[in-house]
Amino acid sequence: MDSKKRRVGLPFRMLARRRIVPDPPPTFAPAPAWLRRRAPPDFVTEAVFYAGAALAALHPIARDEHPLGSLWRQRLALTCAAALARQGGRTEDEAALRDHWYLRREADDPGPGGRILAAWRKLGERASSSDVEGWIFALATALGHPLGSLPSEIVELASRHTQRQHAMPVLAAAEIIAASGRVLPNEELVPLWLADAVLAHQLRWPAPVPLLAVHLSRGALRKAQQHLEGETVFMNALCAAYATAAVAAIDLYSDLARRATRLLAVAPKLRGKDADIMVGILMVEDAQSAGPGKTASDRSTRRLFERLVSLGAVRELTGRPTFRLYGL
Repeated sequence: MDSKKRRVGLPFRMLARRRIVPDPPPTFAPAPAWLRRRAPPDFVTEAVFYAGAALAALHPIARDEHPLGSLWRQRLALTCAAALARQGGRTEDEAALRDHWYLRREADDPGPGGRILAAWRKLGERASSSDVEGWIFALATALGHPLGSLPSEIVELASRHTQRQHAMPVLAAAEIIAASGRVLPNEELVPLWLADAVLAHQLRWPAPVPLLAVHLSRGALRKAQQHLEGETVFMNALCAAYATAAVAAIDLYSDLARRATRLLAVAPKLRGKDADIMVGILMVEDAQSAGPGKTASDRSTRRLFERLVSLGAVRELTGRPTFRLYGL
């Protein structure tokens, strides 16, 4: 009798649905405590040291190719876009920019704030380290301009910085900001975007990491042209901004990796038809609405998200009873 039960039970175990979910994200060391507890640097050599140490701590995360890196870059892009929108006198915060981005129809114009977000999201996408025109074109089109609208001097300088490696990668970023500020004096987004792109090319990251826009003040940016005259004030500010930005990015990745690990731990408990697909999306996308899935209805998808929230695996990001967005 016992053997019969075992024979009967075996096929049921074999027929259990195979789960297809991403591998857990890798973990990395936190930023050293001494990078957090410091006064602003007095000398440019000290500033360069701190920036280099912070970027070195960030380097393994930026080089890693786990799918979570896409979500990480999108969250950083959102933060950068919100900072620039605020500096430009716009009212959109991160929540408003996210709402408009994910709840619009694909063919809709995202508006001025949405175009800023589009530019920073485009920055964080994978690009060939040698395809300079490709990522310059990405910037121009994200802002609604043709490729030729960017001054050739800026394109050529960016190209030189991708073809040769600088002894101090942050110095390459400083040069592109200063040159951009000289020929585009009323433009703030382009210099900051190009600086992060050039830095990533210098460090041979598979995709740039949106870092600078949140942490470099407008006052410091206005002093960029002094860098071309040999002054160190701007270089000091730039290095301090990159050091702070790198530490913040490391902290964000650690939080997302913890949340992603929790999501993967509860994935076997999910029974929806699109459960595995949705888990995969949540690992790579900043937010997701509870609309119909590939094989599931919108009602089924809503139940799946409610289940994930109750299990502590995802968060509802809007605080609204309707038109909700969910993410890690």
